[in-house]
Amino acid sequence: MMETKGATYKDAGVDIHAGYELVKRIKGAAKSTYGPEVLGDLGSFGALYALGQNYKDPVLVSGTDGVGTKLKLAFMADKHDTVGLDLVAYCVNDIICQGAKPLFFLDYLAVGKLDPSRAAQIVEGIARGCKEAGCALIGGETAEMPGFYPEDEYDLAGFAVGIVERSQIIDGSKVQVGDRIVGIGSTGIQSSGYSLVRNVFFQRAGWELDRVDPRLGCTLGEELLRPTGIYAREIAALRDDLDLHGVANISGGGLPENLPRAMAEGTRARITRSSWTPLPIFEVLQDVGNISQDEMDNTFNMGIAMAAIVPEAQAEAAVKILEGLGQRAYLIGEVVAGERGVDLV
Repeated sequence: MMETKGATYKDAGVDIHAGYELVKRIKGAAKSTYGPEVLGDLGSFGALYALGQNYKDPVLVSGTDGVGTKLKLAFMADKHDTVGLDLVAYCVNDIICQGAKPLFFLDYLAVGKLDPSRAAQIVEGIARGCKEAGCALIGGETAEMPGFYPEDEYDLAGFAVGIVERSQIIDGSKVQVGDRIVGIGSTGIQSSGYSLVRNVFFQRAGWELDRVDPRLGCTLGEELLRPTGIYAREIAALRDDLDLHGVANISGGGLPENLPRAMAEGTRARITRSSWTPLPIFEVLQDVGNISQDEMDNTFNMGIAMAAIVPEAQAEAAVKILEGLGQRAYLIGEVVAGERGVDLV
């Protein structure tokens, strides 16, 4: 009679020992983000974070996001050390729009087959992003899901929590006619619109990641995998020194979609296109894909990562603060009366 080997989890495609190895590899990176507020250790059932007694009327602000189809480029290039930065940026850049100070971050990594080395690169990137944002990477989940994802692919999502005093919440209600809009220059396409990016460059034009366009000054892959900027320090500086009326994270949907979310009813943004020069990648993308200007404006950030709305008298000061922190900053528009929305002129 033939012997039948007993079924194992590893035979089914899940290697729990690879999971143990990953935890060993990432503990140091996670702990490097800890402050005294973090209680306990990585690997507990729940992550503990002490708020302390320094708040009068604190409000927690949360946000969640993913890297999206930019991950496809990481798979193509076999480069996984920057997508974690993108993840933190997209979660943190949302919650700082309400004036929040980032406190802690959690990640979710789902893989077809767990490669501890590759997963460690991803998590180490998340830890670097948390350090830049000033928050702690206190937990996460790595799920090995054979048969659900291809073995060499994964998905990545994150969750950020911050805190703000109730009296200091930024919700756009203070935005008024005459306010000025200050833009912070983006690092590139960042993490939105990559389905269109991939369609244009790889499906329509047949370009490769190592393609060099003189306008970019680097390979296409290097440009497209450039990580998203994290602007917690910059927004905190504006919040602390100025009367910050509104903040918008210019992600998917560009200025037309995102800027109105930071404005009051009865106010409208008038943006002057000539007030900044979009980065070369947008020109290359538009040329190669024959994309209309309206499509570009409503899909990409067009070189503006964040928009801050301040009183007219503080606009120049806002630019100087941002430039002093090493950012490209521009006076890109003003607030006028009208239905909430954006005019690009």
